[in-house]
Amino acid sequence: MATYRSKTALIALCVTAVAATLTSTADATATDATAAAATRGAAPTLAWTACTHTGHLDGQQCAKLSVPLDYADPAGPHVDLAVSRLPSTRPAARRGTLVAVPGGPGGSGVQRLSQKGAALAGQLAGAYDIVALDPRGVGGSVTAECGLDAADRRLTTLRSWPGADGGIAENVDRSRRVAEACAANGGAELRSFTTANQARDTDRFREALGERKLSVWAVSYGTYVTAVYAQKFPQRTDRLVLDSSGDPDPTRVARGWLANMAQGADDRFPDFAAWAADPARAGEGLRLAEHPDDVRPLFLSLAAQLDRSPKPSNVPGLPLTGTMLRQALQTALYGDAQFPAFARLVREALDPEAVPELPKELAAVLPDSDASLMVGVICNDVAWPKNVSGYERAVAADRAAHPLTAGMPANITPCAFWKDAPAERPTRITDRGPSNILMVQNLRDPATPYAASLKMREALGSRARLLTVDHGGHGVYLGNGNACSDRTVTAYLTTGERPPRDSVCPS
Repeated sequence: MATYRSKTALIALCVTAVAATLTSTADATATDATAAAATRGAAPTLAWTACTHTGHLDGQQCAKLSVPLDYADPAGPHVDLAVSRLPSTRPAARRGTLVAVPGGPGGSGVQRLSQKGAALAGQLAGAYDIVALDPRGVGGSVTAECGLDAADRRLTTLRSWPGADGGIAENVDRSRRVAEACAANGGAELRSFTTANQARDTDRFREALGERKLSVWAVSYGTYVTAVYAQKFPQRTDRLVLDSSGDPDPTRVARGWLANMAQGADDRFPDFAAWAADPARAGEGLRLAEHPDDVRPLFLSLAAQLDRSPKPSNVPGLPLTGTMLRQALQTALYGDAQFPAFARLVREALDPEAVPELPKELAAVLPDSDASLMVGVICNDVAWPKNVSGYERAVAADRAAHPLTAGMPANITPCAFWKDAPAERPTRITDRGPSNILMVQNLRDPATPYAASLKMREALGSRARLLTVDHGGHGVYLGNGNACSDRTVTAYLTTGERPPRDSVCPS
């Protein structure tokens, strides 16, 4: 079986009329009814075998799931998705199936099961078969390629960072070039990479597993996928955990998620500043300042200096620029464990004699299929504004308000020039459906900031409870070491006991 890759995606997308989105659920009904009718005959089958991909767990099984390329044409071409499971080792304790839904767009469910399956199985004590799938475009599932230039497949170009002076002309040219390449080469496969199809694929997976309902642990972008699934198939949901949610506003979708990252960086940076000014860092050679308040101006000054004069790195022909330093910060803010590597990069950039060692994610050129998927989902889900001058104004305002992210979250992407209109309107998340959702959210999340998660909480209404965790970083359950949140999520999944009202876990 193929080696799997998991990349955190660029996320940015769209403005659609509010009135149009109010009918989105109804508009999706015909397609979903067609898809359901197509599967009322013989259920899809799964031929499980031992997994062989790098990093697989003992006992982890893999298979292929056949799904319609286009659910509006269920008798037409089908494509294969990679799926995986860890069967319960205690059949007497088993109560159902739990799907681990990754983030992204671009995250591999199969890899996530390999990475988190052992810890998850330990928490759940045999209550579930734990399963996952690679979404379309990811890992061992059907892929598509746009034929993108290597320079357009770096993280610092997939993320649309403005020029050192705030100009976006280069971003506009690249966005147009990428959109044209995807239109020419992506084909029907790329056009099928949508959140709505991932939700439908999940329900087809449920059917193939022989389950009446599914429980879910979803993270980041996966929370939106799961919210869409719960909206489209409310009768198929058991216990749902939404870990690190973004704003589901159907007038913005991923464009709003990207824009919110500017506030997320501001919320999270003080955690890094306190760490980097801690006297304990001195013995490690990683202390950046004597006081936390001095770390932010030091970072901004260094980034500006690298804008003016990039510094040669350990990768020939790829100097460390201000943009690369800012992107390295974004990555580091996701988890405390990444603070030392970023502090080391800053120290090397400050040292006239040192040669900075670029983080792997900055040095790498992503495979064409990964880069194409990351762009495809966000551009297929909803239409983006096309006015370039509007992006110029937005970038200028965002750079002034949020210097840490320098206008990137508000910038233009290939979606502004996307050739294909969305096949359907985004699903509007509502409070209609069973009350079976537990949301967990860090207070200082750089990718899905707390204020944005409150929008998901508001949309779900009485269907959900929110557990707020006084912690920084992206990802809560089995991710940040907070015993209170881990205990609460495990109790809900295993016993059904959910906090009676929104509550808080202290740091």
